[in-house]
Amino acid sequence: MVVSRRNPLLLGIAVVLIGAISSCALLNSNSQKENLADNDKEIVLGLIPAESNEEVVAQFEPMRAYMEKKIGRPITMFTATDYAGIVEAMRRGRVDIAWFGALSYIMAEQEAGAEAFAVGVPESGDSTYNGIMMVPADSDIQSIKDLEGKNVAFVDPASTSGGLVPSFMVKQTFNRDPQEVFGRLTYAGSHDAAMLAVRNKSVDAAASHTVIYQTMIDRGLITEQTNRIIAKSAPIPGPPLTYRRDLDDKLKTQIRETILNAHNDIDVTGFGKLARYEVATPDDYNPIREMIKTLGLKREEILK
Repeated sequence: MVVSRRNPLLLGIAVVLIGAISSCALLNSNSQKENLADNDKEIVLGLIPAESNEEVVAQFEPMRAYMEKKIGRPITMFTATDYAGIVEAMRRGRVDIAWFGALSYIMAEQEAGAEAFAVGVPESGDSTYNGIMMVPADSDIQSIKDLEGKNVAFVDPASTSGGLVPSFMVKQTFNRDPQEVFGRLTYAGSHDAAMLAVRNKSVDAAASHTVIYQTMIDRGLITEQTNRIIAKSAPIPGPPLTYRRDLDDKLKTQIRETILNAHNDIDVTGFGKLARYEVATPDDYNPIREMIKTLGLKREEILK
């Protein structure tokens, strides 16, 4: 009779090998699950409160639905009470894509690694717009020179046309900062609120921009007989769509191509009446960077 005995060394090696194979299989399975989870993960689109949150969400809803369908992942919209809130949300990774103004984009670029990739273009083909200063139509104020000592509303410290640009216009006129010129400076929080403050004569003047001015007229909320423009800025680069720098490259390509080609399938929406989206680059916003430098603005003064 042959008696067989297991070799303890070989048995130990076999156990180790079996364990290693099982671990590899488990890791591979987990990796596949993680990839699947990533592919199903919700994408969050952040929107600055250029108007009331309800209006901004309504404007971007067609684009949200289209992106969700084309990319094949759930997309939700996120709003905040101020511009800095969207910058902070992207910095914390809670927002993947964001619509910023030119100034808030530059802040998000520095603070949150935002990359501009698209900008809305109207039928005219010009993606720029203009900042404005406006007053009640029956006001005696005729120009920025008449604003000394007045009660003036801006929109938000991180707003381009509702903060940076009017500050620059005032500086050019008086060689002083708005706080030193106006009797009182307040922030309305959104462009439509600034427009309504002028209509209701709650302030002597307010800052905003040409796109929302026309939008508010089209909605019947103001007229040229309630809100009169007294000054208009040089062209401002259009507000860009951005994504986080650390997003997966494949996902960024999907998002970018979906937005840039959306006009072939739907009537695109966003900042005013748009015909399409075109490529935006960081260099497009160099005039805004120069304006920040000229005014000597610090981060704390913008994201406050």
